[in-house]
Amino acid sequence: MGHSYKSISISEEAIKVLENFSLPEDLAFGKVMAPIMIEADYANGKWGEFKMVPYHKLTLDPTCKVLHYAQEIFEGLKAYNADGLGPFLFRAEENYKRFNLSAQRMAMPDVPAELFLEGCEAMTSHCSHLIPTESGSSLYIRPFMFATDDNLGIKPSETFKFMIVASPSAAYFSSGSVKVLVEKGAVRACPGGVGHAKTGGNYAASLYSMIEAKKAGYDQVLWLDAVNKKYIEEMSGMNFFAVYGNTIKTPTLTETILNGITRKSIVTLAQHLGYQVEETTMDIDELLSDIKSGACSECFACGTAVIITPISLLGTREGEHFKLEHEQGPVSMRIRTELLNIQEGRGDDPFQWRQSVK
Repeated sequence: MGHSYKSISISEEAIKVLENFSLPEDLAFGKVMAPIMIEADYANGKWGEFKMVPYHKLTLDPTCKVLHYAQEIFEGLKAYNADGLGPFLFRAEENYKRFNLSAQRMAMPDVPAELFLEGCEAMTSHCSHLIPTESGSSLYIRPFMFATDDNLGIKPSETFKFMIVASPSAAYFSSGSVKVLVEKGAVRACPGGVGHAKTGGNYAASLYSMIEAKKAGYDQVLWLDAVNKKYIEEMSGMNFFAVYGNTIKTPTLTETILNGITRKSIVTLAQHLGYQVEETTMDIDELLSDIKSGACSECFACGTAVIITPISLLGTREGEHFKLEHEQGPVSMRIRTELLNIQEGRGDDPFQWRQSVK
């Protein structure tokens, strides 16, 4: 089962738990965990051994720095095995680059490329028999790192733990499209802050608005810039796109927007398919007016977990509703299909994004 990896020690216990593990029928997303994980500790300025071990709970001191000062980062990527064609990893090197950019912003050590990438490959290889084969399903892989110093001093930790866990998962959204509330009050990220880093605090900052949105009948929140509260940034865990005929618009990247790998892939793929892509400043009032007039016919969100999810309407706290002409538009659905064909191995891969794992 699986292959050996020069940088990772694979325990016999990990192999045994894999052999005895069976998947439940109902997977959902991110709820069923693979029975193995990878872990390594950083101390005295260097990384210790990277080990694959059985999945287990952690024991932390109550003063562990991550619990008090949120010095933590993570990534999310997928391995696909639709119809048994894989497994394939998708653009894992981009996750590695972003992980270390997040680490720098959060005063954490870099993780060496060979260890991060071999870890993702090893998890994929050893869990290949657990990857669901339905299109849109995957092995969702979560590398993360957190501070482990045990004291209450407000200063950067000098010790850290890096881990990779994985979850055999069904598609994230099953409803087909989402309703989105435009958040004009609270903000997710501020200039000079950590909005471009994939750190848990960014997501914690979005949760209260998510609760309020759910109460109002919405599925997601669309965030605006912190200074003017008028320029579109992103959704709570996804990037945002709008379709105008043959033109696709998305907010230009700033230090308050996460550089989404699915976003980057869609920009390249859409241009390859003949669409004009504009990375631009997007005024929320102009967008809502364009939806009302029909100039904007589709909006969609994208991210590793959701791939591409159509938006059926945008609404405000004042009770205004702006319904899109296409709930599941032809442009967004075409791009989603083409992207999944690349990710799942059914189509050509002109950009060499797909990596076969043995």
